[in-house]
Amino acid sequence: MVTVIILAGGVGSRVGAGRPKQFVEVLGKPVLAYTIEIFQNNPQIDAIEVVCHKKWKEYLTGMIEQYGLSKVKWIADGGDTFQDSVMGGINNLKDKIKPDDYVMIQYGAAPFTSDKIVNDVIRVMKDKGSAITATPCYQLLGSNDENATSKTWVDRDKYIQIACPYGFRFDYLLNVYKRAKEKGLIEKVEPYTTSLMYALGDRLYQAYGDQTNIKITTKEDLALFEGYVLLQQRKMKL
Repeated sequence: MVTVIILAGGVGSRVGAGRPKQFVEVLGKPVLAYTIEIFQNNPQIDAIEVVCHKKWKEYLTGMIEQYGLSKVKWIADGGDTFQDSVMGGINNLKDKIKPDDYVMIQYGAAPFTSDKIVNDVIRVMKDKGSAITATPCYQLLGSNDENATSKTWVDRDKYIQIACPYGFRFDYLLNVYKRAKEKGLIEKVEPYTTSLMYALGDRLYQAYGDQTNIKITTKEDLALFEGYVLLQQRKMKL
């Protein structure tokens, strides 16, 4: 069984729309609905859990019904931080799925993710026990030095860009957070599951990623996604 945890617990909105970015509407539909549909329409996905801010749970329930998002089986309460939300989502699943089932983690405001990315994360996590979406660094990289200068060239081939979705066997994901909590890492490292894995010395296995798989953060990202949706709609009509 493959379950997707979609994180929609944030309340901040740098896009300036007066609501969390995952609930901003693009062509009349919330960004979060587009994100959920990626997994709703993928035959390899069995169930979806949405981790949502308490103030938006009623809105979310209506959205799920409106767009026929039948794979959404559970809604969990979001936390104050990324890690709180992930742990809330994990804990809510403990009595609902098996240790040897698989769990993916996705941002609610990441609606660009393609089936190619999802399918490769599933392939790698089933083979290795975990997977991250990894994109090569295509542009020239350099150091960020004082007074807005750059003095050192960085070999981009030695680095990757990491994005969601991540994928894990459920018992391994539980173990990551158990060990991180025992070592006091939850509040100390950058707030991502992958950051905890690095801090614990675990190996991260790479799955396919590409430059279109961005997370919406700014007004420009919203405009880019609107253009992307219009392009997809045009292709369907051809």
